[in-house]
Amino acid sequence: MTTARTLHRPPRRPGLILGLLALSQVGVAWLWWRLGWQVGLPAMMATHLIVVWATLHPRATLFCPALSRLPTPERVVWLTIDDGPSADTPALLDLLDRFGARATFFLVGDRALAQPALVQAIRDRGHGIGNHSASHPDLRFWRLGPGALEAEIGRSQSILTAITGQTPRWFRSVVGMTNPFVGLSLKRHALARVAWSARGFDGVDCEPAQVLARITRDLRPGAIVLLHEGAAHGYNVAILEQLLAWLDAQGYRTVLPEPP
Repeated sequence: MTTARTLHRPPRRPGLILGLLALSQVGVAWLWWRLGWQVGLPAMMATHLIVVWATLHPRATLFCPALSRLPTPERVVWLTIDDGPSADTPALLDLLDRFGARATFFLVGDRALAQPALVQAIRDRGHGIGNHSASHPDLRFWRLGPGALEAEIGRSQSILTAITGQTPRWFRSVVGMTNPFVGLSLKRHALARVAWSARGFDGVDCEPAQVLARITRDLRPGAIVLLHEGAAHGYNVAILEQLLAWLDAQGYRTVLPEPP
């Protein structure tokens, strides 16, 4: 399998992307001035639609790189669990231990600060810890500016580092949304963005069997699986148990692509 160092790709030139976006709007204004609204308006709409798509699509890489799967033919998967720590965390850790599995927990900084013992338990039991913002602003993350994004990403980075003694290397965007300014903070903190290739929509109201069917439908060697903990429906632990049993029966093992 490709080494973790190769997979870990923080944004290199996020300022260049912002400059190109600004230049595109200068080009739109020039077209409108020279050729009229009949050309300028469609050009403006096209450029804005591209920005909207790149912001809302979880695997879009226009604004910064995103790791969506592991480039390997081996029957391995990377389990990622968002939104913790939560009351589910101890049971999830016990399940992972029982199946000999490992996962990366993408933690919310404020929740980690309120429950540092759970964060330490995740680390001590051999799992990875990633940055999932400080407050999980799911309704407005997509439109945050550079200062607000730095407050979310940088503050979570500081909290998780202080609790664990280790600096997170991976970042999961809130609700998978990534606007043009996210890359600035990711570069500053040497964070690489992680998306996914298989998900079951277990963060909303659901039934475990339905979630498992959605995940396994898209599960291939090297899949990055998106899971959640602490959802109000209360099924997250059962979902993980069923998934781990399925992976075991299918001969899959879990891996952590953590940097050496």
